[in-house]
Amino acid sequence: MTAPAGPHPTFLGMPPFPQAAHLALADTQLRANLGRATTTIRDKRLRVTAELPDWEDLRMAGAAIKDDVLARLPELLVQLEERVTAAGGIVHWARDAAEANAIVAGIARQHQTREIVKIKSMATQEIELNNALAAEGIDVWETDLAELIVQLGHDLPSHILVPAIHRNRSEIRDIFTAEMGKVGRPAPAGLTDNPPDLAEAARLHLREKFLRAKVAVSGGNFAVADTGSIVIVESEGNGRMCLTLPEVLISVVGIEKLVPTWNDLEVFLQLLPRSSTAERMNPYTSTFTGVTPGDGPQEFHLVLLDNGRTDTLVDTVGRQALRCIRCSACLNVCPVYERTGGKAYGSAYPGPIGAILTPQLRGINRHPVDEQTASLPFASSLCGACFDACPVRIDIPEVLVHLRAKAVEHQHGHLGERAIMGTAAATFAAPGRLAAAQRLGGGLLGRTTRLRGGPRWLRTRAPGWFGGWFAGRDLTPPARESFRAWWKRNHR
Repeated sequence: MTAPAGPHPTFLGMPPFPQAAHLALADTQLRANLGRATTTIRDKRLRVTAELPDWEDLRMAGAAIKDDVLARLPELLVQLEERVTAAGGIVHWARDAAEANAIVAGIARQHQTREIVKIKSMATQEIELNNALAAEGIDVWETDLAELIVQLGHDLPSHILVPAIHRNRSEIRDIFTAEMGKVGRPAPAGLTDNPPDLAEAARLHLREKFLRAKVAVSGGNFAVADTGSIVIVESEGNGRMCLTLPEVLISVVGIEKLVPTWNDLEVFLQLLPRSSTAERMNPYTSTFTGVTPGDGPQEFHLVLLDNGRTDTLVDTVGRQALRCIRCSACLNVCPVYERTGGKAYGSAYPGPIGAILTPQLRGINRHPVDEQTASLPFASSLCGACFDACPVRIDIPEVLVHLRAKAVEHQHGHLGERAIMGTAAATFAAPGRLAAAQRLGGGLLGRTTRLRGGPRWLRTRAPGWFGGWFAGRDLTPPARESFRAWWKRNHR
């Protein structure tokens, strides 16, 4: 059997967020699916976090541990490599996506395999490993239920935790019925959209692939520097199958996923499940260290991925994005994500965290910067709900504003908006210019708006995007006399 036929979807070349969001907003089924799912997850998360009286202390501890890691990253990475090597593992360093993909493909060729089972992994989505391996003639089977739905549906993921959140049960049943038989065991005849039935169909479909595969690929939620251990948390058990049955295991892990000691996991194994799946603990928490003779894979490769992380680390404001533990809590509270879905962000990392992480990994300072990347920091209302939800206290609004400034500096954004903001900056920079603007505003502009009906005229007659801005906003006509003029007149 071969992987799903047809072109492999990719985030590369997607339009800027405003264009993609416009299309998503027209999809009423998508908005209904997202609204239902995010509301459910958000409400459950609030209940389980409220159970802990020290929740805020845990958030602060998580942020402190992550900041310590970023401050000592070189020495901790060297320590991790030493420990993994001592435990029988092989460590590879990948500067970018191309190097990481080539390393994985080379290991697969070395073992003469044409298929790989894979655990859900954001790092491998980021580097588009599946597409790279397909180009080498190697089939990759997603074993996470939601990722399986996305793969069989020739689709792209739209959520960090639940990649198929944009699909409802009937759509999933139709995908299983139409596609499973093309790449393996067909879906049972008369399959219903009852969740247990759908899960059983996926279980039967994947079983033969688990038993046959010689090589598995995973990511890693955490890498423990002082023991060389990799930690993977999941909810279905498919990960445990990938970690134990194949002969060879390859883990692709971002260099920021480190924690210094085993004891540090105590904090994150409380923060992560409550923030992601709204569970008190993950059903499956797997830890492994190197190779153990006669138990599990007998060859272990750790691919440490940079791919823009070192560049991000240099930015003293933006580096806090590297604290992220991929819980997706920020997505579930974001009003923009809830209405547009994840694919509009054009990245494996959607939502608020994607709006600050993707531009830094891709390089918002590079020339030329594509418009899709430059548009992402503007994909937010800056309401701040994401910061309140983040278990490691990433100040996402602060980073968004920081990256917006960088985008404007590099001449991205609306030409008219840049002209207006530049004029405003020059006006406020000098008292004389500000006084002149106040006289103009109180005089000519004030009389014009009052004579023409004030805000109603701006909403109905103002040209282009200027009128569109005021379509849902009111503007009080400027005062006839500024405070500066009043003070001068009354305090000679």
